[in-house]
Amino acid sequence: MATIFITGSTDGLGRAAAQSLLDQGHRVVLHARTADRADALGELRSRVQGIVVGDLKSAAETKAIADQVNAIGRMDAIIHNAGVYMRPSRGATPEGHAETLAINTLAPYMLTALIERPGRLVYLSSGLHRGGEGSLGDLDWSKRPWDSAKAYAESKLHVVALAFALARRWPKVLSNAVDPGWVRTKMGGAGAPVDIDTGQRTQTWLAVSQEPAALVTGRYWHHLEQQQPASEATDPTFQDALIGQLSKLTGVELPEV
Repeated sequence: MATIFITGSTDGLGRAAAQSLLDQGHRVVLHARTADRADALGELRSRVQGIVVGDLKSAAETKAIADQVNAIGRMDAIIHNAGVYMRPSRGATPEGHAETLAINTLAPYMLTALIERPGRLVYLSSGLHRGGEGSLGDLDWSKRPWDSAKAYAESKLHVVALAFALARRWPKVLSNAVDPGWVRTKMGGAGAPVDIDTGQRTQTWLAVSQEPAALVTGRYWHHLEQQQPASEATDPTFQDALIGQLSKLTGVELPEV
């Protein structure tokens, strides 16, 4: 049985993935933004391997999350599930970054770099990532007028590119990106067409399955099927330029092979 860490796992797709993995007999480490959210997990608390707490909006708390996970032990897989959707304004993190960028892009990058390397990495993206081209000129929205939809699309493009870069740089790690679809969660809304079980299935399968179809890397998935992502995400030049900027913005270097 595997041990899996899931970010943003107190509700929505993250919690659904945790429950699915627990029901399969795996060990799960949950992540809550605050202690109050961790306390509200109810009976799930007694079933998990551990709960780490921290707000991904904050670089200091993100680093603390990595420390907490490393103290528990090496994970077999990590599902980078946490994210925010349409923010009405750029906002500002404690470090001055745009909140969408910080939570959706900087945090998974930092956690990837700082947590002991697992056997598998899964990053949740969105079909909307295909509208995120051209972000490197102003990654942190410090010059452009704020556009919440564009910022979200860019952040989801970033995590696909990160997944593919890691597949190239870390050949011993299976690294993939998943579009779960428009799912009926608090974020997706009651009118979304995809039920939550379908929405969580691909990422949990990639995290633990021993089926040959799941033992691949550098792929983009939607409902258990491979799809073609935006061309920019597959471009090693873009991937390396993105990682260079993320390293500068966070002060965290991505380890080499």
